Amino acid sequence: MVWDIFDIIMRSLKLFFLVFCFNVNFVCAEELSAYESCLLKKIQSADVNKAANEIIKECEKSAHTKQGTDEKTYQYSAIEERLEIDKSNEFKPFTLMAFKPNYIMPLVYNRSGYDASVYQQLPEEQDSTFDNAEAQFQISIKTPLAVNLFNKDIILYTAYTSRSFWQVYNSRLSRPFRETNHEPEIWLQTTRSTSFMGFDNRINMLGVSHQSNGRSNVLSRSWNRIYATFSFEKESSVFVVKLWKRYDESPEDDDNPDITDYMGHGEFRYIYKKDSQTFNLMTRNNIESGFERGATELSWSFPIGKRKDLRGYIQVFTGYGESLIDYNQSVNRIGFGISLSDWL
Repeated sequence: MVWDIFDIIMRSLKLFFLVFCFNVNFVCAEELSAYESCLLKKIQSADVNKAANEIIKECEKSAHTKQGTDEKTYQYSAIEERLEIDKSNEFKPFTLMAFKPNYIMPLVYNRSGYDASVYQQLPEEQDSTFDNAEAQFQISIKTPLAVNLFNKDIILYTAYTSRSFWQVYNSRLSRPFRETNHEPEIWLQTTRSTSFMGFDNRINMLGVSHQSNGRSNVLSRSWNRIYATFSFEKESSVFVVKLWKRYDESPEDDDNPDITDYMGHGEFRYIYKKDSQTFNLMTRNNIESGFERGATELSWSFPIGKRKDLRGYIQVFTGYGESLIDYNQSVNRIGFGISLSDWL
């Protein structure tokens, strides 16, 4: 009896320590175990009347299932981890979730150079010339509008992504933003897991998006799409297929009628996450264009300290469609910086 009471006291003290670490954003010396991670998640969502001992027993049972009798079948899932983070932040005040990667690359070098001829068509831009080196950053956020639609595992999301191309080293032009692309979108998402040819189909999305550079006259670029995204997972690998159909515009309103010749009708993404490192490979329109107007992007994010949200980031891009203003120009560049969130 005494030992049982002592055991409960020690476990409660450990629970208190974990809560303390969590509340003050203190970085503990070692990675949390499945049992400790369960405790933190239960604490965030637990009923105020729920005893600490009940939480401890629930997490012991959960950890035993994952690490004990069911150890052979338990498999780490990067998608499941991301979904749990999203779920824990649903409808929290003052909280916006990350959507696409959020990063800043202070140094980006384009070996091909940036063509300023389209800008030079404007009288005030006739002397414009761009540096091969610039800075780029992306901000991408999302929030759910409704969950459990039709009493099923369906979530309605909306998101906004802004990507900027900043000629910060170009003192001749007073360091302007060469281009900024804005993309609001809305989609339905289901996360029910199904097996498909040995892969686990985890996330499916059906949505619409508008992408524009917010400019007018000869610099205006925009398009609207309906898209479907399918994500498949196997061990540490995630495969994402995104297909889209552009909404046709009238010839007099279409600023870029041939954009699908360069952007294609879909993209394939491969994500590999292992040991706190994330590798991402994207390819689009290569096969569709006969390898003439496609694009390939490779990125790598990796830890650079104790903070899990602050990571080193390297991105390489070659091909067409890096930005809307350059959708029909070939770009070959590499960028270095930091990321606050990745795809997974």
